[in-house]
Amino acid sequence: MVLNIFLVLVAVVAAAYLAFSPRLVNSSDWQATVTPLASIMGSGFLVSAPLLAGAVGNYAVLCMAALLLLAFCVGSVIRFNIAHFEPISERGHGTPQAIGFLSRIALSGAYLISVSYYLQLLAAFLLSTFNIENGLYANVITSAILLSIGAIGMISGLDLLEKVERYAVSINLGVICALIVALMLYNVKLFQADTWQLPDLWQPIDGHDIRILLGLLIVVQGFETSRYLGDKHPPAQRIRTMRRAQLISSVIYLSFLSLATILFSADVDADVTGIITMMAPVALVLPIVLSIAAIGSQFSAAVADNAGAGGLLEELSHRRFSLRFAYGFILAATLFLTWATDVNQIIAYASRAFAFYYFLQALVAFTVCYQHRELPNRVVRLVFFSIVATFCFAVFSLGLPAE
Repeated sequence: MVLNIFLVLVAVVAAAYLAFSPRLVNSSDWQATVTPLASIMGSGFLVSAPLLAGAVGNYAVLCMAALLLLAFCVGSVIRFNIAHFEPISERGHGTPQAIGFLSRIALSGAYLISVSYYLQLLAAFLLSTFNIENGLYANVITSAILLSIGAIGMISGLDLLEKVERYAVSINLGVICALIVALMLYNVKLFQADTWQLPDLWQPIDGHDIRILLGLLIVVQGFETSRYLGDKHPPAQRIRTMRRAQLISSVIYLSFLSLATILFSADVDADVTGIITMMAPVALVLPIVLSIAAIGSQFSAAVADNAGAGGLLEELSHRRFSLRFAYGFILAATLFLTWATDVNQIIAYASRAFAFYYFLQALVAFTVCYQHRELPNRVVRLVFFSIVATFCFAVFSLGLPAE
């Protein structure tokens, strides 16, 4: 009982500080950091442990490190484009501009998929709190939320719903703090009792497992949101804070998986909501607070990506399509995706969609670097962008859903 109360206090204090601290609320640097950080941590943190446990067992930490390294390399591409492509993106109609336009189309498609992904995940966590596993119920819940968001967007816009995001993000990060503290205490307890032992999950990783890992890129995706904060934050700040967000999220992911591996087992529920049952032995309160955080964070993420997709569609149509029309189109597309896929499939599809966007961004960076011979370390950068583009295309073409 004492541990449960302590963990709730950790979550509440951390969330309150993040949401209401004048130092953070008034910090432009923090606002530019928390947007990509929240996107990276939003859903990936919840699904990473059970899916990696089912796919690669005790190699989960190493595999997550590989995913994070790929994400950081892609982040370097995005940061290069903020510094060198943004200033010329509206000038002329050259090759970088054409590829950049295609990448925005790809990103709008990725947003459509991610909206369905976030809300399918929300429905899965909501049903899991009542020990219900029913695909039809999940689709009905997802569709009802999509209809609500779409109706609000078409009638009055999503500004009101977007204001909820700051509080949902704070709650999610507060719960993550409590979860890591709980896992640290649990591991220490096992060490002191001389019962700490990793599970016997050292199965070799084959080609099929690698393809599943490629399909999990979505769990560390979200840093690219810094690319589209130009109306609020200058380039140098977005570059600095995106790098900071990726480093913070990497430390959190690796710490979490290192501490959670002790909970893996041969019969682990390799499902998106598996973290609920996985964390039950640590503290009784964890499944409850995790479910609350999951529902809130997925809703806010879905609203954010819905708004992002609407803005992109309006921009790509050169304002010929109103936001009302864009939200109607998004509603129709996401409803179709919801009923045509399940939550594991949509994770792989979202990973592949964002990987294609990253592939195009790497091509933009390569082209800009190729055309500007005065750039320092130009040859090294050209090779680097080529490698990143190759890996991203591999994720796009080979990623598989977790089984």
